[in-house]
Parts: sequence; structure tokens; C-alpha cells
Amino acid sequence: MVPFQPLTDAELTRRAQAGESGALGLLLARHQAPMKAVALSLLGTGPDADDAVQDAVLTALSRIGDVRDPEAVGAWLRAIVRNNARMRLRATRERPGLPELTSYGPHPEQVVEQHALRDWIWTGLEKLPPHLRLVLMLRHFSTITSYAEIAEVCEVPVGTVRSRLSQARAAMARALTAEADRTYDNASAITAESRYEAVATLKAAERGPLPREIADLWPRESELVGILSRPGVRLHPTPVLREVLDAGVRQHLRHVVASRSIAIWEMDVTNPADKPDPCPPTLTWLMFREDRRVRRLRVVFPRPTG
Repeated sequence: MVPFQPLTDAELTRRAQAGESGALGLLLARHQAPMKAVALSLLGTGPDADDAVQDAVLTALSRIGDVRDPEAVGAWLRAIVRNNARMRLRATRERPGLPELTSYGPHPEQVVEQHALRDWIWTGLEKLPPHLRLVLMLRHFSTITSYAEIAEVCEVPVGTVRSRLSQARAAMARALTAEADRTYDNASAITAESRYEAVATLKAAERGPLPREIADLWPRESELVGILSRPGVRLHPTPVLREVLDAGVRQHLRHVVASRSIAIWEMDVTNPADKPDPCPPTLTWLMFREDRRVRRLRVVFPRPTG
């Protein structure tokens, strides 16, 4: 009987780069202890060390394709933890929590799209409770990234945002490694469908009645909440959008990030030249969905600065 020979780090890395979810899950489990040791040596015991490791797991899930020397993947993983820990030690201002993602290209999603394992991230997001999923999507995949902005959008204290982000990272790390062998939804297809819905919604609002497939997205029970809502009155989003259009304000889709139950549409805004109270130049739609239909829409405007 030939004795069992465990796969080497190099073999697991190559398989992970080819899209084998189980290989990456095993690789991360194998190096979990040394990754934690690096974090503890720099940050000591406590939540910061756990967060540094969890962020490294998310980075590895999205950037495993960048490993040039599969035999040195252990050192690569530990280096990510070390960088995360050092950033936490010297941080003087808030920054998005996935430095290995946000340092490449104009938007994190564009980086994630380059890797075969991008769907792991979105499948992990779907497993989170909505309140945790929202803060993680805002923090890492939108332009609403500061704790203060997220707190305002979610209508919770900044401390609650920090706590939810920590919980979400831990849950993501567990979900993405524990569910390594399942079949994942195609994140690109979900986002592409949401982008089509955004474009069609904007066009239909300008031209008249919504086409059937877009009207189904906005059922009668859809509710506008947040700054554009009216206390004690249930508003459907469509009449408010029409009012904005009648005032000459136009929205132009800039970016979309979506899961099955939360979609974020980021817009650039143009105002009529003579509008006395112009809208801010950007705004964001946050949509909470059930059964592919929007149940709640919150429109978020940038916070004033200065």
C-alpha cells in the first residue's frame, strides 16, 4: 500500500490559482497558525490581531493569482499579515480595510474581477446577516468607506460600525474556508444584471412607463427610506425619481456592486445651470432586495466637508 502523501504548498497554490476552492481552503487552514503568530508578535493579543489575520484571508482569496513563487506561499501569506499589522500600528487616519486590494487600480471590484476566485468573496457575503453584509460592502466595495460615513448611512454609532466590521470579517473568513467545496454563484453575472437594471431604470424614468422586467424590480411595496423620505408617509421610489427629473436633475451611472440581496448604485449628478439648490455631484442608491425585488431604497448623499 502506497502511503498517503499530502499535497505540497506549491501544488495547493497551483490548484487554487486554477480555481480549486478546496485547495485554497486547505492552504489557508495549513498556514492559519503561523499567520496568527505574526499578528500576535506585532499587535499582541486582542481583536486587532484577529482582524489582521482575517483581512489577510480575504486578500489571499482575491489575490492568490498574483503569487509568483508557489513554493513560497507561506511567506507571502505571512507578509500580508505583517503589512496589515504594521498599517494598524502606524495608522493616523481611517483607510479601507483591505490594503492589498485597494492599492491596485481605481476600484477594488475591478481588481477582484481579474481573479477566478472572485466569486468566493460574494458567496461569503451572501452568508452574512444583512447588517454585517452592508457594512462590509460599503467599506470595501464602494466610495463610502470611512467609519463616520458608514455610521451615518446605517444610522448607528461609529463604535457599532467597527464591531460589525470585525464580526463580518471573522464570519467571511470562516464561511469562505468552511464552504470551500460548494458551487458558487457567478458574481460577475449578478453585478452585470444589476448594472443592466440600473441603466434601464434611469432610461425608463426619463422616457415614460417602466418596461415589465424593470417594473417587476420596483413592486408596489417598494419603500423609499432615509433623507428623501417623509416622516409618517410611505413613499414609493418612482414618484420621487420623477420629481427629481422634472427639476432637471440627471443621474449618470458610475459604478455598481451587487449581491443577491443588496445592490449599490453610485451615480454622478448633473444639475441645470440655473438651479438655485443644486444636488451634490454624486449620490448612492442602497437597495435591499427580496425575491429579486427592491423592498427598500435609501439614497445617500456625500457628507459636507470643511
